[in-house]
Amino acid sequence: MQNKNATPGRYGEFGGMYIAEILMEPINELIAAWNKAKSDPQFKEALSAELKNYAGRPTAFTEIPSFSEKINGPRIFLKREDLLHTGAHKLNNALGQCLLAKKMGKTRVIAETGAGQHGVATAAACARLGLTCVVYMGTTDIERQAPNVTRMQLMGATVIPVNNGSATLKDAVNEALRSWSESSSDTHYCLGSALGPYPFPEIVAEFQSVIGKELNEQCQQRFGRNPDLLIACVGGGSNAIGLFSEFLHDEKVRMIGVEAGGYGKKIGEHAARFNHPTAGVLHGCYTYVLQDEHGQIAKTASISAGLDYPAVGPQHAQLFKDKRVEYVSVNDDEALNALKLLARTEGILCALESAHALAHLIKIAPTLPKEYCVVVNLSGRGDKDLPQLMGVL
Repeated sequence: MQNKNATPGRYGEFGGMYIAEILMEPINELIAAWNKAKSDPQFKEALSAELKNYAGRPTAFTEIPSFSEKINGPRIFLKREDLLHTGAHKLNNALGQCLLAKKMGKTRVIAETGAGQHGVATAAACARLGLTCVVYMGTTDIERQAPNVTRMQLMGATVIPVNNGSATLKDAVNEALRSWSESSSDTHYCLGSALGPYPFPEIVAEFQSVIGKELNEQCQQRFGRNPDLLIACVGGGSNAIGLFSEFLHDEKVRMIGVEAGGYGKKIGEHAARFNHPTAGVLHGCYTYVLQDEHGQIAKTASISAGLDYPAVGPQHAQLFKDKRVEYVSVNDDEALNALKLLARTEGILCALESAHALAHLIKIAPTLPKEYCVVVNLSGRGDKDLPQLMGVL
């Protein structure tokens, strides 16, 4: 959680609110609404009811012994966010923010999406709650995540292609922020990850903290203690923060965030922000950002659309600096191999994003004590990746 003695919106030196003046009014309106909602029992009850009765929480806690045996590993468990309605952890946040939008009197919600899962989750939440939905998505991601585009449209969302820049997640965020600045009187911007200007990192982290809270209870019930190791993929960082948050106080719990190593080590060939961390400002917050030699935002590359982003959430930046969480990367081929192994040993097809976490576990599994309990956050299912997988398998 955020340091309560810190400046609001800051995680140590990272975070903040670096935005154009035109966005100050909607941001301040959002801050006021959020400060009321997060301590409102009725709001919490409404969200809990939707998460249980609509989204399908709590999600399953699955041991995978055949996978573990294959990689000579310890006890391995999956936190099954892939089984949440719409197929990923993103619905936790989308339902929360759309309920908040209704509380603010907004009738329209806009969102950005990369892998498409946040777009699908927002479209579903809007359909459920009677809100108009518009989703910005880069044309590169529209092509590689075509099933999710269709799902959004079937649920009534308008999907707007973004051709600027690399036509991926970064560019979709740019367009969504621009649109919000022009339409904030009736529109809420539902940002999908734990990044952006304050209060978005705090809002998203709070709505995703349900993952770690559930996991804590499931671990106590299953083996009577906290897990030894948590592993999650890290793009913007919402699924990882959701997993880690409940255990940050317990120094005995080791935590690893896994980034996209892409297909090479050079700038533009990966999305591994922590390989050579350089701080900068992107999309309203101060954090670690991939930059070229001129200080410009660098291009990124990853087989997984959801990890293909040049910055990371500010709380992750501070956790890295504090050495509380380890951050590593795996490449595209390693992620693909992990996806295939899980599918063939356990009958679970995970998202390419989640496969990055499994791929790093495969690397380190033989070095871990056999009595260790390892939990991997399976942040999404792989249906959305089938067109892409058909081309590479």
